[in-house]
Amino acid sequence: MHFYLLRKQWYAAWLAKSKQLLAGGCSTPSAPSPLITGRACWRSSSSRAPIRSFSSPCHKQAMSPAPVQHPHLVFWERTPPFAAYATAKLAACSLDVRSEVKGTKDTLHLAFSSGDKLMGLPLILRYIVRAGTCGLSGGLYASDALSATQVDFWLDYVCSSVVPGSGLEAVLLAINDYLTFRSFLVGHATTAADVALWGQLQGNPLWKKLKMSGKYPHLSRWFDYFAELPECKTAAEELVAMDSKKQKEAAAAAAQAAAAANAAPGTFVKKATADAGGSFDVGLPNAEMGKVVTRFPPEPSGFLHIGHAKAALLNQHFAEMYKGRLLVRFDDTNPSKEKDEFVDNIIKDIKDLGLTFEKITYTSDYFPQLLDMGERLIKAGVLYADDTPVEQMREERLNRVESKCRGRSVAENLAAWEEMKKGTDAGVNYALRFKFDMKSVNGCLRDPVAFRCNPTHHWRTGLKFKVYPTYDFACPFVDAYEGVTHALRTSEYKDREDQYYWVLKEMQKVWPGLPHVHMWDYSRLNFVNTVLSKRKLTWFVETGRVDGWADPRMPTVQGIFRRGLRIEALKEFILQQGASRNVTFQEWDKIWSINKRLIDPVCPRHTAVENRARVPVRLTNGPPETEVVVIPRHKKYEPAGKKALLRSSQIWLDQNDAKELQDGEEFTLMDWGNAVVKSITKDPSGVVTSMDVALHLEGDVKKTKWKLTWLAQSDELVDLCLLDFDYLVTKRKIEEEDDFMALVNPHTRFETAAQGDTNMRTLQKGDVLQLERKGYFIVDEPLTKPGKPMVLFNIPDGRTKNMTAPKQSDT
Repeated sequence: MHFYLLRKQWYAAWLAKSKQLLAGGCSTPSAPSPLITGRACWRSSSSRAPIRSFSSPCHKQAMSPAPVQHPHLVFWERTPPFAAYATAKLAACSLDVRSEVKGTKDTLHLAFSSGDKLMGLPLILRYIVRAGTCGLSGGLYASDALSATQVDFWLDYVCSSVVPGSGLEAVLLAINDYLTFRSFLVGHATTAADVALWGQLQGNPLWKKLKMSGKYPHLSRWFDYFAELPECKTAAEELVAMDSKKQKEAAAAAAQAAAAANAAPGTFVKKATADAGGSFDVGLPNAEMGKVVTRFPPEPSGFLHIGHAKAALLNQHFAEMYKGRLLVRFDDTNPSKEKDEFVDNIIKDIKDLGLTFEKITYTSDYFPQLLDMGERLIKAGVLYADDTPVEQMREERLNRVESKCRGRSVAENLAAWEEMKKGTDAGVNYALRFKFDMKSVNGCLRDPVAFRCNPTHHWRTGLKFKVYPTYDFACPFVDAYEGVTHALRTSEYKDREDQYYWVLKEMQKVWPGLPHVHMWDYSRLNFVNTVLSKRKLTWFVETGRVDGWADPRMPTVQGIFRRGLRIEALKEFILQQGASRNVTFQEWDKIWSINKRLIDPVCPRHTAVENRARVPVRLTNGPPETEVVVIPRHKKYEPAGKKALLRSSQIWLDQNDAKELQDGEEFTLMDWGNAVVKSITKDPSGVVTSMDVALHLEGDVKKTKWKLTWLAQSDELVDLCLLDFDYLVTKRKIEEEDDFMALVNPHTRFETAAQGDTNMRTLQKGDVLQLERKGYFIVDEPLTKPGKPMVLFNIPDGRTKNMTAPKQSDT
């Protein structure tokens, strides 16, 4: 497409609008100038005049005559001004940059000390080029009037058209065609027009997906060049770093708030906002620097999942923020569900998460003290023994009906207590309950259970005890007994906060010196298409839907690490969530995108071809003998090492790639060069069965549509089993009333047989790699014996909503 055609398209759009207005009985709009089609405007504070739209940058009389140095570039934090910031670097224009938490896409403006504002990206870019010491002299506005006018056109066209919406793809196709034989939008050097287009694409999340589609080869080539331009690359990195710096500054502010005495629980030290997510700008109540003690209390009834990881890392974060201590305490008060296997694996998970804690304790360490506390509270009239059947007790609590056992004497309760401790036939029928408030609107205060009789073998204490405290009883006591100052838990338990304080207050009455504990709640971590209920995860394991707690389909710490998630990515994701109380459902794409950013720059590149219908290709002018060329495993990361590339006259192509080629078409064999299709043989169903091609190594790889991976036919190729996975449940957000069984995904495991390059023989378990044009993978089973393939798990990269594309279903 030529400049003239783009101009013609723009004018056609204006003409269509004119006809539409005439049909509605309105007058024809004035034809806008082709120089400014975006909404660029200037506001003067001196006259307090309303915002005025410009039709031409030549209206200099409206501008303030005196130059203003170091204006503020203000933007909404969700839409970083990549183009403006990069242009400022190229033009050597000094700007102060400031983001706003609350704003819109129209927030972007340049604010001057005089009170004047320049609003709209085209106008801002024009100012920066003129104000910078290297803007005009550096050629950012071209060197002649015609080229400068073309730059003006592109600034407005790009800023108004390269935006999210249904028409984006058509616009990008037009620009792609325009760049077919061009390296720059205007002339033969970088101008502000190029930077504007790069910035619009850099800030558009849809562009990353479209770029991978292969529909925009010339635009992609152009974009890659500008993405690596030092000023553009640095601008993108610094704008991302600004967001990270804001989070760190918020955390530091929270630490300073430790000196604030008698603050209410969850008090925000600074300005509170509705978008509290991603910030630690909070003050723990009555926190003193050096004296804060937090605890992470997992129950050993399963493996840790990603929600537990958030709890662990938040507790560690606050302990470190206040230079305090973190305790890890196993809440092992239910012998029916707990196993030493779970304890061992939770300890492993804690170490993998990099948790730094003072010590590991167990609630069972304090069973004697807890039983002592139970007896004291019976004598104080706070606890009573109740042998009401479980279902009846539940119904009475729901209807706020007092139990017939509530009025028992202290002597009767102590007698029943002794039977419970012995685990007698009579004792197992009793539960010890708090005597709180059966009329309370808060159901957690309607005489909750404090102890249950359970003669089951305990994984740690054996049969020594027959009665066990509930979490509601044990947690306040052990927290206070161990010196925990701040107990963090998810906001779903907010209703239990009053209960916690009530229980602790009654205990302090009978146990002098028991300190106070402050509760602080945060939002539970939820993910789409995911269950984090330990009961439901246990069901998946026990029914064989998954291969144990460490299955890569499970949201457990071991499951996601086995799938290829880096611990650094998990920590970054958790800390991005901050200490927010906002309940949200997170997309898995976000955490996998962080992971990709960490692994892509360093993981080695390898090649694989799928076995199914792979296509034998004969190179008519290929090497007579197999030759070996040594190339980098990663072209931009030297420490990844080298690999041997086999070249021969007989190679393999994937069926899907071969189908895209036409007779006579020139394409690129990656890491070799161009080739031209001479003949294609297909079976009656259209499947390609063989091809003849001729090498054309002098061809320009930049001009080919297809860049294909391939393998030389050789006995040294490595057999691979590529495994991909889908979500365990089919519904994005599971509600309490949903029939969970009806939402279970019947097909979640997909297997593809393939062969990889010979260099893959040396890969070990846990190694991460990229199979070029297929994605990222982690080695789950390396080559150990002949006839058994190497097993690779696909690592999601965050580009698609679904983690898999169904292939050959296994389970």
